[in-house]
Amino acid sequence: MKIAIIGAGICGLYLAWKLAERGEEVTVFEKREKIGKEVCSGLFSERILEFVPESQKLIQNQINSVSIHFPRRTLKINFRRKFFVMNHAELDRIVAKLAAEAGAKIVSGNSVNSLFTLQNFSKKNLEGQGDFDRIIGCDGANSTVRKWINLSEPKFRLGIQGFVSENDSGNYVETWPTKNGFIWRIPRGEESMKFPSSSSSPSLRKSSITEYGIIGNPKEANLLFDRFLKKNNLSLEGIKSAVIPQGDLNIPKNEVIAICGDAAGLTKPWSGGGVIWGLLAADLLLKNFPDFLKYQKEVKRFFLPKIIFSKIAAKMVYFFGFNIPWLIPKNVRIEGDFLI
Repeated sequence: MKIAIIGAGICGLYLAWKLAERGEEVTVFEKREKIGKEVCSGLFSERILEFVPESQKLIQNQINSVSIHFPRRTLKINFRRKFFVMNHAELDRIVAKLAAEAGAKIVSGNSVNSLFTLQNFSKKNLEGQGDFDRIIGCDGANSTVRKWINLSEPKFRLGIQGFVSENDSGNYVETWPTKNGFIWRIPRGEESMKFPSSSSSPSLRKSSITEYGIIGNPKEANLLFDRFLKKNNLSLEGIKSAVIPQGDLNIPKNEVIAICGDAAGLTKPWSGGGVIWGLLAADLLLKNFPDFLKYQKEVKRFFLPKIIFSKIAAKMVYFFGFNIPWLIPKNVRIEGDFLI
């Protein structure tokens, strides 16, 4: 089959790799010139090694727990599966190489809107007259493909991250809950980072890096983060931001067009992380390919109970943490990708 994948993020590249290995004719369209997601903490559970074994060489630090600092109590959550800190952009580039070696064609620097008239593209494929037999949208939170097929937009939160150079290789993350999200601190281990220099261009050097960030309501995240940074006398380098869909699963009932990953709103409601969930959905797509209707049913069956449960669990933890903190235990153990 001739397959068009829109978006060269981790999900799109993973699908291109696996479909090309099966002998399908895959073309990935990426609007940016460079492969690699830049705005991401790159904190993945050890499941990432099951999807991309080659990612083993990207591990910078191992995380075993997270401390949640409510105003009057700190909750420590231990992970049943350890988490790894990796460079997400480098992970994308590894999978892009695997996809290309398997025979997938990656076209970068091209907005799909410049290649096709969107409505005609969709209509022709639905009528079996298009250039591709299947279209898969993996084009992120602001998915163009989602707009083509008139799916409703998910709710969004804003993620902001920045870095400081400090010697900390601890094995736990710290978070400070806010009304609609949280502020985080992640010891990243050694990583290359751009620093100001006396010349016109910043210098790139390897250093022990700590990441700070916030996920929250787009209207207040900047203000809350600035207050936190000033209170803790922190000055960050390399500050970047991105919108994050809020775990509102939305996959079309369509025979030739599917969406996956952030484009489908597949992020963990409590943390905003989407890589493992997106790759799990990609495996469901591969399992059912080319039957996109069956894929849609299986994704809903697998993820909807987890989304509903985790939203309720997160609200309960926030309620007790802010209002009745002595009722929450000081130590708990969870499955980091699913809570249960």
